[in-house]
Amino acid sequence: MEENRIKDFDQIVKMGKEGQKALNDYWVEYSIYNSFEYWFMVMLFIVPLIVLFFKIDKRKLFFMGFYGYSIHMLFGYIDLYNKNSGLLNYPFPMIPAIPGISLDSSFVPVTFMLVYQWTLNHKKNYYVYTVLTSAVLAFVFKPLLIGLGLFKLYGSTNYLFLFICYLIVIILAKVITDVFLWTERKFNNHHHG
Repeated sequence: MEENRIKDFDQIVKMGKEGQKALNDYWVEYSIYNSFEYWFMVMLFIVPLIVLFFKIDKRKLFFMGFYGYSIHMLFGYIDLYNKNSGLLNYPFPMIPAIPGISLDSSFVPVTFMLVYQWTLNHKKNYYVYTVLTSAVLAFVFKPLLIGLGLFKLYGSTNYLFLFICYLIVIILAKVITDVFLWTERKFNNHHHG
């Protein structure tokens, strides 16, 4: 019984490895790295980081960086889950083994970081503006990516589902950031008081 379970697991791992090899081969065979779409995905990775470098409030560097990292991690996990479940994928990955890297690691976190920073600097409601940003990403940006052939939805996956994924990310990232801020304040007050 135990031996069969291990054999079955090993077979599943082997299938995953073969699936990844097939994706890598597809990437090379179709010279994905020579296509306009590929370079567009590279730009979606590089340009937001350059913009962030100039636009981030240096006085809030660690705070905004922590929030952005929280967005990156949460969005990365949700994206990975959705890709592994066959709900969506990226036909022109910058790196085949990490298909969503352009969006997960740069475009989406930077977008939310700049929106959050704007709400802080202008004393606006975080949730109103990040929900609006989520709507634009889910109902305008993602359909645009699909139109350009850079993103694919499978089965019954729809834009409302993507919107809900964004909402989960922005709420959890804010809660995580707030918990750390609260803990830091409590710790500093305790040690200074």
